Amino acid sequence: MNEVQAITDPFEIQFPRLGWTFHINPTAFTIFGIEIQWYGLIITCGLVLALIYVMPKMKRFGLDGERALDAIIGGVLGGIVGARAYYVILNWDSYKGDFKAIINTRNGGLAIYGGIIGAVIVGLIMCKIRKVKFLPMLDITVLGFLIGQGIGRWGNFVNQEAFGTNTGNIFGMTGGTIQDTIFRNTTYADGSMLNLDIDYLQPVHPCFLYESLWCLLGFLLISTYSKHRKYDGQILLMYMAWYGAERFVVEGLRTDSLMAGNIRFSQMLSIIICTVSIIIQIIMFFRVKRDPEKYVLYCNTEESRNLLEQAKRLRQGDDSDDGSEEYDEIIDDNSDENTSQKNIQEENENGTDY
Repeated sequence: MNEVQAITDPFEIQFPRLGWTFHINPTAFTIFGIEIQWYGLIITCGLVLALIYVMPKMKRFGLDGERALDAIIGGVLGGIVGARAYYVILNWDSYKGDFKAIINTRNGGLAIYGGIIGAVIVGLIMCKIRKVKFLPMLDITVLGFLIGQGIGRWGNFVNQEAFGTNTGNIFGMTGGTIQDTIFRNTTYADGSMLNLDIDYLQPVHPCFLYESLWCLLGFLLISTYSKHRKYDGQILLMYMAWYGAERFVVEGLRTDSLMAGNIRFSQMLSIIICTVSIIIQIIMFFRVKRDPEKYVLYCNTEESRNLLEQAKRLRQGDDSDDGSEEYDEIIDDNSDENTSQKNIQEENENGTDY
């Protein structure tokens, strides 16, 4: 690896081997004295693009978009809170006693796993309230996650954060803020990079780029396969394996990993998620192969068709009320039918004749 020159401009970003130089101020503009950061704008852009993709696809998964939207809004709010909470908890020594710092997310400090956990928890609560099926909802939502993550990671590029150790590959990057961060954290006694073999005058891995490209590639592949999915929840499992595998590798390169003792917490979580997902997918592969008729996609059920038809009538103004009672009746009738069929199946298995 060849040394690069020291960069005194904190807003300058270079890709030395590609010959690219950028000058990006993390503050996009100021309104009424409030600085609006590129970080937030980029994440918002990722969210909007995810919604643009997800909402028209709801019907393909057997869901009413209007009801599902409530779960998405709840998931977004839960994701923001979860992402910040995850980051703050694992960096508690830096935030304890400073409430303003805890809630200030304009300069970064959002952990993707915390965002996913928060989004899923709150989203599922809203699904329960609005009577939206969990697994189909998660299947379409994770496709939106891949878009949001693929776009949102460029906020790390603007902030010159989430970078890795030194590298000689063609995508190696450096910048004024990157060099300053490495220098401060390898020079002072309390530096977080003291135990890392890293030189601030060498290019570093652009971990944001690796994850962005991996997520966008995953979106293209998994969204294409989603048309041929065999059971509800399969797209969720594919996402878990795809993202978990990438994050396990890339997290090992990063210099700012959230630690639990001597363990990179997100790396440990990634390998667990990936492994569990693969095991479940193998089990489901053989179950579906053995009895394909048992695993009917929700979008192909009578309940889904009735609910979508009822939602269509409401939008056309054919019903005078909000349709909630009819919606509940359809779900309740289907639940009773499923329960009855289940009881019949169990008793048949026990030798009872009908």
